[in-house]
Formats: sequence, C-alpha cells, structure tokens
Amino acid sequence: MKEPQVTLDRPKLTFIQKCKTMRGQQIICTITFLLVPLLLLFTFTYLPFFKMVQFSFYDRDYLRVRSFVGLRNYLDVFTRSDCFQALKLSLYYMVGSVFQITLALLFATILSFKVRGSKFFRGALYFPCLICGIAVGFIFKFFLNPGFVLDTLLGWVGIAETPNWLENTAINNIVLVACSLWKYMGQNIVLFIGAIASVDPVLYEAAEIDGANAWQRFKCIIIPSIRTIVVLNLILSISGALSAFEMPYVVTGGTFGTSTYFVVMNKLAHTDMKVGLASAMAVVLLGIIVIVTFIQKFAEKKMDEAENRPRHSITDGKGGRK
Repeated sequence: MKEPQVTLDRPKLTFIQKCKTMRGQQIICTITFLLVPLLLLFTFTYLPFFKMVQFSFYDRDYLRVRSFVGLRNYLDVFTRSDCFQALKLSLYYMVGSVFQITLALLFATILSFKVRGSKFFRGALYFPCLICGIAVGFIFKFFLNPGFVLDTLLGWVGIAETPNWLENTAINNIVLVACSLWKYMGQNIVLFIGAIASVDPVLYEAAEIDGANAWQRFKCIIIPSIRTIVVLNLILSISGALSAFEMPYVVTGGTFGTSTYFVVMNKLAHTDMKVGLASAMAVVLLGIIVIVTFIQKFAEKKMDEAENRPRHSITDGKGGRK
C-alpha cells in the first residue's frame, strides 16, 4: 500500500517579505522603470486627447466655455463649405500617396540589386526626408513663383507660355501633391529596400533556373515577401495624405483653393478661435484614419487567406483527375 503523502503548507509571506524575494524585486524594478514613461505618455498624449474629445462638444475658445452644443460641431464639419471642401481636397493627396508608394517600390526594387551608383542614388532619394518640411516649402515657393526658377528653366528649352503654378486652381493642388511626394518618398524607399534585402536569395536563383523574367520575379517573389511592409507604407502614406499641412501652408498659405484639412483646422483654432469645431475636426480625422487602417488590414487578411487556401484539383465524377 502507498503511504499517504504529507503536504506541508507554506507560510504566507507578508507584503514586505514578498518584495524582498527575487520575483518581487523584478516586479518593483519593472514598475519603477515603466512609471515615468507611462506618466509622461498619459500626461502629454492621452490626457490632451481626452480633453480634445471633451472640447469637441462645446462652443469655446482657448480660455472660456461659451455653451454646450453636443454634436453640432461634428455636423458643421460635414456641412460647412470650408471644412467639407478641405476633406474632399484630401483625395488629391490620397491619390498622390498611391503614386508615391508605386514609385518608391519601383526605385527600391531597382536599387536593391547590383546597379552602378546605387549607393549614390539611395542617398540622393532619401536626402529630401532630412530637410525640414518648412524649408522644403520655402524652396518650392521660390522655385514655382512666376518668373523664377521653373519658368526660367522652361524658357531655356523654348517654353515661353507657362501657367501660374500656384494660383491656377486647375493645377496648383497637383503641384503641391508633387512637392509632398518629392519630400516623403525617400522614407518609403528605405523601408522597401530593407524589406527586399530580407528576401532569401535562393528564391531568385530558383526562379532564374525556372526561366522567370524580371516581372515574374517581382510579382511572385518580392511582392508576397514584403506585403506587410507595403501595407505599413500604405497606411503611413494615407495617414500623411489626410494630415497634409506643411506644403499648402508654407507655399500658398492655403489660398486659391489649396486649404487642406489641417490648414482649415489651424485657421479655425488659432485665427477664428473656434477650438470646439477644430477639436471636432481632429476627432473626425482620427476616425477616418482608423477606418482606412482597418479596411487595409482586412484586405491584407483576406489576401493572405486566399493565398493559404489549398488548391483543389479538378477531378471527374469517379475521383480521377481530368
């Protein structure tokens, strides 16, 4: 017969004794090191965000509250001509972000392989990201003004009649989108180059043996391998497109129909002192970015499921392969 097992109850430790154990000291160190960053994060990020959401329900300026208006500020975002027009203007920058991702992926793919002068071109394409956005705005303001650099260069090649690049409402927003593309494309290129460098070279060798051309290697090896980075870049680019501010604010000051969402928000908050309405615009912008992000992640998930789904062979009624 088995002898009955005797279990000894461990004495319960007090709080001080638990703190003196190794596990307790690890917890104390973790909490101590996290306390200051979490406190700073709450003070300068989450607390201002919650206050902004609170302000969006009031008609107020920076110093005093006039009245509680409920959802009226949110309705004004979609009914005021300046707010809604700025929201529609974001479509220019969203389309430009798609071109930006496409060009960045093209340049990154070329520069990831053995190309003469690839290091120089990598640095040249990334260099605009190092320049302050305000400085880039002033550069393009001088470059595009009538009679200045761009018109002079076009005159040298025989083009005398040039439009007013910044005042012509048919092209000025496209020009500003192109300026933003030049400024921020280098960041996408660097991310793509890093992702392409992580692809196993054996895949390229196998594809070359099978007779795959450059387009087939790009489509069947590179794109599936860096899909996560493509989605990340797309999210960052669209978020930046919705919050475009530097170029229209510095180059045109938001005049001639170039006021983007952030330019209008800045004017309402700092010039018109309508902090409640500007806060509502910020909350709406956050909601749009979150919705776009979820749509992109949902589309990525569906594409992954379609790729991982087993492919069934076509068989006849007797179970044999057709």
